[in-house]
Amino acid sequence: MKLLRTKPVEGAISDTLEPEHRLSKSLGALDLTVFGVGVTIGGGLFVLTGTAAASYAGPAVALSFVLAAVACGLAALCYAEFASAVPVAGSAYTFSYAALGELIAWLIGWDLILEFFVAAAAVAGGWSGYLATALRGTPLQIPTAVANTTDGVMNLPAGLLILALTGVLVAGIKLSSRINQIAVAVKVGAALLFVVVGVFMVKVSNLAPFVPSSRPTEGGTGLTQPLIQAMFGVEPAMFGWAGVASGAAVVFFAFIGFDVVATTAEEARDPQRDMPRGIIGSLAICTVLYVAVSLVLTGIQNYARIDPEDAAPLATALVNAGAPALGRIIAVAAAVGITVVVMILLLGQTRVGFAMARDGLLPGFFAKVHPRFRTPYVVTIVVGVAAAVLATFTSITVLAELVNIGTLAAFILVSIAVPVLRATRPDLPRAFRTPFVPLIPILSVVVCAYLMLNLAIETWLRFLVWMLVGFVIYFGYGRRHSRLATTTEPVDTGGPPSSSTPG
Repeated sequence: MKLLRTKPVEGAISDTLEPEHRLSKSLGALDLTVFGVGVTIGGGLFVLTGTAAASYAGPAVALSFVLAAVACGLAALCYAEFASAVPVAGSAYTFSYAALGELIAWLIGWDLILEFFVAAAAVAGGWSGYLATALRGTPLQIPTAVANTTDGVMNLPAGLLILALTGVLVAGIKLSSRINQIAVAVKVGAALLFVVVGVFMVKVSNLAPFVPSSRPTEGGTGLTQPLIQAMFGVEPAMFGWAGVASGAAVVFFAFIGFDVVATTAEEARDPQRDMPRGIIGSLAICTVLYVAVSLVLTGIQNYARIDPEDAAPLATALVNAGAPALGRIIAVAAAVGITVVVMILLLGQTRVGFAMARDGLLPGFFAKVHPRFRTPYVVTIVVGVAAAVLATFTSITVLAELVNIGTLAAFILVSIAVPVLRATRPDLPRAFRTPFVPLIPILSVVVCAYLMLNLAIETWLRFLVWMLVGFVIYFGYGRRHSRLATTTEPVDTGGPPSSSTPG
């Protein structure tokens, strides 16, 4: 039995036509772009901007965002080609199955489950903090016992948010898209308001020097130190051009989200045309917003006075500049924006699980589609309840970096898969083609690998443990129940391209 047998693209596409597995095709280019903006614009814009400016790059944090956008754009170009050529739910999992083989596809799917699941719970916890702050001192103030797991016994608001969003996702992709569009309009409007009003509060003196003088900073020790520090003795630095590069490694994770767009390829009306537009368009919009907001923020408030631990640096800057009412508006918009980030992360998780179950690598009941709403309701409910329990009873700060390493691993495999599928299936129609192959995929792999090396050793160890659990599940269940293993028709086992269709 071949562990690297690939699933023919024609077979993957034909699976989407099966009545019991068919999803509603109701998303256009605008819906996809707004989904990408919805999941990307959140904590990265409203929180991470201040952290990166204060601790890494100063006013040059705008350059850090540009560098991160370029790095992320390399992977986005690879995702765009796959999403247009293989318009099937599952994102990196499905792309890897078509190009790199079943075992690698399983591992990346297992990796994506971790990424989206933990991220949804973590972001819900952050939203709960915003809510508690907004309601403090009012009759609706959240009791400490249920406000968070640090001072109380549970984080009830986070769990209730996830359950409510699970209901929205079950009710239909179009409803989810409409809610997302409203929330995105609110938070993008707030970001534009911050820029338009804040630009008149900018003091040019706060932006000089634009690239502050470099100075060393204390790194971690033991398991908390970055892997690159342990391997090569590279010491971290703050400010200067080294700080700009370090800042790029930090704010890179503010761009994570466009890959979620690829998970909805099966629900797009015209995926060959609209998926590349959605993926690249959302990344471009977010880049412009990040750069504009970071320049205005560091112009209003000197970077040396920004608290890197401040959960609302934009609002704080406006308050310090004498505009507290505007600061409150920005804070409320941030809470609204974070809500849809949770929803779209749950959406990505359920589509990956649905695709894996339809292929037989997970139990088949996870692939059931609601007869009315045409959504994968079983996997959505299971994921929603599990994420709600995690967010309610667990402090997952330590696990949050697993989201980062999981995402980068997915980017690397998708980048590798592009030239591989070009070689094995040159005949495959591609509405969008990644330019300068194999240069762009190689650069994407190198950049993502570098960013992975900047993560802590303990993060790598947790990631490896999760992957080992995935190996056990695959060899204990997935390998024997895979549709490619049980089909009586020939399948592609890594040799010459096959046009056979499984099952």
